[in-house]
Amino acid sequence: MKIRTGAGLAAMLLMVACARGEDARPIENATVADNVADDAIDDVVPAENAAGASLPTDGWIGKWIGVEGLVLDIQPTGDRGHYMLSVTLLDGTKSYEGVAEGDMIRFTRNGRPESVRAATGDQTGLKWLAGKTNCLMIQQGEGFCRDDAAAKPSGDPAAQPAAQPATGPAARP
Repeated sequence: MKIRTGAGLAAMLLMVACARGEDARPIENATVADNVADDAIDDVVPAENAAGASLPTDGWIGKWIGVEGLVLDIQPTGDRGHYMLSVTLLDGTKSYEGVAEGDMIRFTRNGRPESVRAATGDQTGLKWLAGKTNCLMIQQGEGFCRDDAAAKPSGDPAAQPAAQPATGPAARP
């Protein structure tokens, strides 16, 4: 009987010690933590939330073809807004590290600052690119274009693919 009375007494003392009385106060740390959480939400800068948003220059990733075998190849490096530029000119291929800055990619070539920017074929100054609309250029005379898959066919019939002859019984005279 002593064991049950001792266990009951211990349980009762535990309940009394853990119970909150009428004059118990709320824990102030919980209120402070709530205020800090509210302040932290207000301190978030919208630009930091846009880290996953794509940059205008991300649409330039891939190969761009110039005249006489010239090529500009833009590849992401893994860091947002950083690219590896491979420029193939008549004297060979050289690679440069580029960084997006607004609507251009800046890089250094032969100790001089350069930039890749959107252009039209006419703006490149190269007659072979004239009339093209989806182009990039580094400087006048150094342009690269790619065919825009969404571009409408031109009205020039010479630019349209030739009709393929039909096959089968209906094609016979």
